[in-house]
Amino acid sequence: MTLHFVNARLIDPEAQTDAPGTLTVEKCRIMARDTAPPDGAEVIDCAGKCLAPGLVDWGVQVGEPGARHKESFRSAGRAAAAGGVTTLIARPDTTPAIDTPEVLEFVRRRAAAETPVNIRHMATLTRAREGREMVELGFLLDACALAFTDGDRVVRDTRVLSRCLTYARGLGALVVGHPQDPGLSAGSAATSGKFASLRGLPGVSPMAERMGFDRDIGLVEMTGARYHADQITCARTLPALERAKANGFDVTAGVSIHHLTLNEFDVGDYRTFFKLTPPLRSEDDRLAVVQAVADGVIDVIASFHTPQDEESKRLPFEEAAPGAVGLQTLLPAAMRLYHADALSLPQLWRAMSLNPAQRLGLDCGRLAPGAPADLVLFDPDAPFILDRFTLRSKSRNTPFDGARMEGRVLGTWVAGQPIHAREDA
Repeated sequence: MTLHFVNARLIDPEAQTDAPGTLTVEKCRIMARDTAPPDGAEVIDCAGKCLAPGLVDWGVQVGEPGARHKESFRSAGRAAAAGGVTTLIARPDTTPAIDTPEVLEFVRRRAAAETPVNIRHMATLTRAREGREMVELGFLLDACALAFTDGDRVVRDTRVLSRCLTYARGLGALVVGHPQDPGLSAGSAATSGKFASLRGLPGVSPMAERMGFDRDIGLVEMTGARYHADQITCARTLPALERAKANGFDVTAGVSIHHLTLNEFDVGDYRTFFKLTPPLRSEDDRLAVVQAVADGVIDVIASFHTPQDEESKRLPFEEAAPGAVGLQTLLPAAMRLYHADALSLPQLWRAMSLNPAQRLGLDCGRLAPGAPADLVLFDPDAPFILDRFTLRSKSRNTPFDGARMEGRVLGTWVAGQPIHAREDA
């Protein structure tokens, strides 16, 4: 099937342009831009709305295996399609953890059978995410693991982590770390300071992130490994990240959309939907991290979709499970940054599509001829009030429930095939 998109506002993260144009799709790939429609093509009038590469959401938790009641591949795929996410990078923090080729093959088959979007998988760095024994990195790479991470369980033993990084360096594998000092951050529910003290919440200093990052970068310098910091959320960590890049280390970093659009005051009424890992930071930290994304110091924006059931959240703030869903809210939340003139649409798509794809060795995230026809059509100005019960995830623990938002997905295509269309579009 040949598709020809006309009257589109093309958001090109590779060229960093936002301009009107046309796009032709044939045989699952983008064939041409700004040309006449081929004979027999289906013409799609975008009515001046934005057409961009589909989002590449790096660090999504899916409950299979072990927690299908929180999120299944089927529900995660539906939420991703409705949110304009065409490639989903799943975390390995399942039960059992994805630490063997057999478990990885199981989730790959399940994902392929249940979801309309592309799903790729990371594997754990240590067995059962216990930080004691390295997994078979080579076998897991052969089984198509994209990267290796223990998620928010920091490997405490520096000797074990250095061995993992050394082996990863030899294989060219990417290691994803969670910069946090585990001793300082244990038991915390908020960022330390006057606000946390007034609310009686156990806090963690932003220095815990800086200290964890400094340790990891020291080991990266020693081993020469490829390294990605999953979430950089504090201003104090940014100079260390800039130095690591200036020194030529193979280092990139990400941040969650929640840390870019919310701050510590949002937990003021003890709403557990705002309990995240790491906790929400000060407004000064938030602004510094937004600027770091604009400057290219932080490379990736992701949802860090973490579904939790109602029972896990209906607890006192300290006891509630951390995390928030974000597959379906990533795009409208990002529009807050666009409408605040903090980031342009090409800058946002560079961080939400192009950069994660390139870092993981994927060929999506572009509008260039030959790229996969994974696309999202959206209206950045369409206003709405978010009702969490309209989300397609099984779990609905979103901090944006009841919030006024702008930005609606009108259509999503994977390999040129439509997988989502708004009924009122």
